[in-house]
Amino acid sequence: MSHPTAAVSAPTRVAAYAAPSPKAPLERTTVPRRPVGEHDVLIEIKYSGICHSDIHQARDGWGEGIFPMVPGHEIAGIVTATGAGVTKFAVGDRVGVGCFVDSCGECANCVQGQDQFCERGATGTYNALGTDGEPTYGGYSTHIVVAESHTLRIPDGIALDVAAPLLCAGITLYSPLKRWGAGPGKKVAIVGLGGLGHMGVKIAAALGAEVTVLSQTLRKKADGLELGAAYFHATNDPATFTELAGTFDLIVSTVSAPLDLGAYLGLLKVEGALVNVGAPEEPVSLNLFSVIGGNKTLAGSMIGGIPQTQEMLDFCAAHGLGAEIELIGADQINEAYGRVEASDVRYRFVIDASTI
Repeated sequence: MSHPTAAVSAPTRVAAYAAPSPKAPLERTTVPRRPVGEHDVLIEIKYSGICHSDIHQARDGWGEGIFPMVPGHEIAGIVTATGAGVTKFAVGDRVGVGCFVDSCGECANCVQGQDQFCERGATGTYNALGTDGEPTYGGYSTHIVVAESHTLRIPDGIALDVAAPLLCAGITLYSPLKRWGAGPGKKVAIVGLGGLGHMGVKIAAALGAEVTVLSQTLRKKADGLELGAAYFHATNDPATFTELAGTFDLIVSTVSAPLDLGAYLGLLKVEGALVNVGAPEEPVSLNLFSVIGGNKTLAGSMIGGIPQTQEMLDFCAAHGLGAEIELIGADQINEAYGRVEASDVRYRFVIDASTI
């Protein structure tokens, strides 16, 4: 059954915060938005999370970017207009947008719900070129136009501000935890208690796993235990790697700095898995005997497809999970970037888009 549609067109330009050039402070500007197409929705953005990957890209840490750049791929808002062919959403619906806004929908990966790995290339929510050849601009703005196929429904059980980070941080942890079977009887370690890691603790605990946090120091121990961890250990203490050797079925590393992978592989049980979701800018080295000995798996994981992201949102709503956030005004974005780099946030900055 089709939903009622609104004839409202997208504004030609919308207010946004952008990095005008690599490493430059973000500043208020306007960016274009395309008209609402037949299968598009216009979203009034209410909240946008700040992901560490926003900082990497705004500072050209992962290669040459497209500037001016409007970061933001943790978007929560309200549908304010729909195209005539839209059937999934109606004006007033609570929705989210994650790390990509388009894919071909036809290749093997898209058909299997792995559209983040579209063989023709998924279109990033920002710092990418759309099918029209124009740059995409992200969530540090007041409105965005997105195809209904790449728009997620945010269940009523999650407030929009704490839901926004789920569109990246939530799915980034949910996907590997599900794939490697985190659940009752499994011992799971989360490396790093930041924007990603704190969601890993919450989700792994909700899945029924016994959760341990591995953090540089014990400074966040009380937080980790409150979030659902059973144990908390400091990785700056060499005794940790001796005491916990051979303990875990699964370790998920969320840190974006190089790690001694061999040391962490030593914490796994036989046939355990170390999965990396953090992406250091620098290369890392590894003696492969750390993997071969014990039939261990060293793997990576990158977000999830649209179907799994919706599954994650529904799971979080069912278990009362949202991100732990610090809500900020848009004029605090540059300060927030510095605090993220200093690990001074508990645990995700979220921009109130009404201040843009």
